[in-house]
Amino acid sequence: MESKKNAKNAQCKRCLDKFREKEIYTIQQFQYRKSPTYDWTKEFFNVLGIGEWDSFCEECINYYGKISNAVWLKYCTK
Repeated sequence: MESKKNAKNAQCKRCLDKFREKEIYTIQQFQYRKSPTYDWTKEFFNVLGIGEWDSFCEECINYYGKISNAVWLKYCTK
């Protein structure tokens, strides 16, 4: 049995997998990207119904990072 310290008690909003709290990713990770801007990123995720504090596993946050970057490049950089 896992100790409370290592318990998987956080849940990814996209895949619904459980993971350890210290492994949580949020869209706030994207504020360190050069582009798109973080304001654009927050608006993009708001349209998807995703808030700044929603939790994701590493695989899903990487998925959303790729999707948001692709949308930015296709529709916002012309």
